[in-house]
Amino acid sequence: MTQQNFSIEFFPPKTPEGVEKLRAARARLAELKPKYFSVTFGAGGSTQKGTLETVLEIKREGHEAAPHLSCIGSSRDSLRAVLDEYQANGIRRLVALRGDLPSGYGASGELRYANELVEFVRAETGDWFHIEVAAYPEMHPQARSPQDDVQRFARKVQAGANAAITQYFYNADAYFRFVEEAGKVGVTVPIVAGIMPITNYSQLMRFSDMCGAEIPRWIRLKLASFGDDSASIKAFGVDVVTALCERLLAGGAPGLHFYTLNQAAATMEICRRLNGSSR
Repeated sequence: MTQQNFSIEFFPPKTPEGVEKLRAARARLAELKPKYFSVTFGAGGSTQKGTLETVLEIKREGHEAAPHLSCIGSSRDSLRAVLDEYQANGIRRLVALRGDLPSGYGASGELRYANELVEFVRAETGDWFHIEVAAYPEMHPQARSPQDDVQRFARKVQAGANAAITQYFYNADAYFRFVEEAGKVGVTVPIVAGIMPITNYSQLMRFSDMCGAEIPRWIRLKLASFGDDSASIKAFGVDVVTALCERLLAGGAPGLHFYTLNQAAATMEICRRLNGSSR
C-alpha cells in the first residue's frame, strides 16, 4: 500500500483534552505518510470553526488537509465565506457532502443536495479544489432503490467531483458491485473504499444503525461473543479489517480511506500488516 492510495479521517475535537489526544494520534498516523488527512463537519455548521482550526493545524504541520463541507443548514453566502477562507489558507482539497439536518432546524438551507453543492463550489472557485463526494456501496439509507442511489451518485460526479469515498462496509462484494454499477452509468472517477477499524462493539453497532452500514451476521455474533473483552474485540477487528483491505486492494480498489475516530492504534496495525503483505 502506498501513500498515493491511503488517507485518514478525523473529527474536530471539542475539548482541550480532545485536541491533545488528536495531536498525539495524528503524530503517530503521520508516520504512515498518508496522502491527506480529512476533517469532518458538524451538522448545521455546529463544528465549522473546529473543522477550520483542525485543518489549519494539520496544514501547519506540513500535511495536506481536506475539510468536509456540508450544504445542509447553510446559505450560499455562508458557504462562499467558508470557501474564501479555505482558499486564502491554501487548502486545495474538499469533501463535499449534503450532511444531516440537525434537530431543531426548520429549513435545510439554500442547497438541498450534494450535487448542488459541488456545482456551487465549481461555479465559485473553478478548479481550485480537488473535490471528493460520498458513495454508498450498501445504498444510502434514504435512497428509493439501488438504481436511484447510483443515479444520484452519478449526478454528484457529473457536477464536478474528482473522486469519491465510500461509507464504510464489511462486505467487499457490495463495494465491487457498486463500482461496476457506477461504471455502467458513466462514472469513471476513482471510488476509494471507506474503512472503519473495529475497536468497540457497541459503538460500531450504534454508528452502523445510524448510517445504514451492514455488519455481516458472522462478524456481529463473533463480536458479541467476546462480551467486555476489549482486547479480543480489537484483535479480531484488526484481523477482519486487514483481510477486507487486502481483498479490496487485490480487486482493484484505487485506495483506502480510514475512519479513525481520532485513534491511531488499530489503523497503524492494519497498515503495518498491509505494508508487510505488499512487499
